[in-house]
Amino acid sequence: MKSSSDVLIIGAGLSGLAAATFLKHKQPDISLLVIEKEEQPGGAVRSHLEEGYLAEGGPHGFLDNCLESRVLIHEAGLANEVEKAPLSEFVRYICLDGKLNLIPQSPGKIIKAPLMSWPAKFRVMADLWKKPLPDEPTVAQWIEHRFGKAMLPFADAVFTGTYAGDIERLKIEGVMPGLRKLELEHGSVLRGGIAKMLAARKEKKDKKRKGLPAMTSFRTGMARLPQAMAAKLIPNQEIMYRTAARSVEQTGNGWLVRTGQLELHARHLIIALPVNRCLELLVGAGLPEPPMQSIPEAKLATVAMGFAADKAKVPFGFGYLAPEQEQRFALGTLFSSHMFPGRAPEGHLLVETLVGGRRHPERLELPDEEIVARAYEDIKQLMELPEPPVFSRVLRPKWGIPQMEEGYPALLAWRNQLHEMLDSLHICGFGWQGIGINDMHKEAWKVAKRILSGQQDGGGAEIKSVYF
Repeated sequence: MKSSSDVLIIGAGLSGLAAATFLKHKQPDISLLVIEKEEQPGGAVRSHLEEGYLAEGGPHGFLDNCLESRVLIHEAGLANEVEKAPLSEFVRYICLDGKLNLIPQSPGKIIKAPLMSWPAKFRVMADLWKKPLPDEPTVAQWIEHRFGKAMLPFADAVFTGTYAGDIERLKIEGVMPGLRKLELEHGSVLRGGIAKMLAARKEKKDKKRKGLPAMTSFRTGMARLPQAMAAKLIPNQEIMYRTAARSVEQTGNGWLVRTGQLELHARHLIIALPVNRCLELLVGAGLPEPPMQSIPEAKLATVAMGFAADKAKVPFGFGYLAPEQEQRFALGTLFSSHMFPGRAPEGHLLVETLVGGRRHPERLELPDEEIVARAYEDIKQLMELPEPPVFSRVLRPKWGIPQMEEGYPALLAWRNQLHEMLDSLHICGFGWQGIGINDMHKEAWKVAKRILSGQQDGGGAEIKSVYF
């Protein structure tokens, strides 16, 4: 069986569905097809509802400060289903010396907080005269060089919460290219940040600021977003499940993708897959070989635990993270039913504890019962949980989190080289230029704009919408 379309998208995760949504939003008559090897959309996004507890097996939300994500929410028809937890109201904690420490919400309060010694705080200012490190430093090397060794636990917590990664291996160019660019352009992150702030004021951009953003999810969980975007494609038969791409091949007028039974032709090909799955398809496809055939991944298990609200005393806020120096079983815990009411039955609380990550993959080999027991023993040392959970479930990942380690910047350069060579091939997805939901939505818009700019009536397409 053969099929032909303007655009073929491999992957119905957030990236592929976002690209499809943007294309249909800007050019409704464009013909496209999305193929997905699983039987449902969403990729790594998985919401789990059981016994009245709503937990997430993947990402727990995204910040509402991204225009591309706001457009997608509107186009998916989910504006009335959004739930928000403002950063200005919900505090966060870091585990230091075996106890939870509140992280203040403003720079002034952070400076006054007893989280670091005063000499360590003054050491941060040395960034103003520290020369940039050459080559590709790790996050740990970069943080210690610019801001001092005392900042490492805080950086560790940040990248544990974001990548489940190891700051001794993650590359600063891969995980924070914006900060690295500021450093290289201005010789200092602080100096670059000040220059950027002054430029924004000069252009009066600061008038558009609305304070701190909010963590965003949906009443029925994060899976609602890909489900709603995919539903828009079903009436016109623009999405096919249980259909896996086995090979891709460039043709005279586009691309040929072969599945088990189908030959799918398209003028434009979007590979919206996680980095390693994308590389599996492209290696041997007659294109320049990538500098590496795979990158490391980190897997996380989410341990959802329910407690009676009249006995458990869970601090108010988003949750906490624990740097590696604390030597704890759990990487951190989200206070889910504080953030989004309705995540637990009446009279109960839900917390979601994260286990595993880049440093401790062996913990995912433990049986569920032991993971739950050890997670409970860990977190009850940090908060009042006098009785074991009345509900528990271990959500084990099917996919890992791509790690931006040695060689990742070269891999991005290789992708950019392909884009320059071929205006009909578009690569985005989990791990390409970030792993956050907003990162993926931004990359999906770039891909859609690239395609639309090549269409007869699509030149100069902008993300601006009459709705925003």
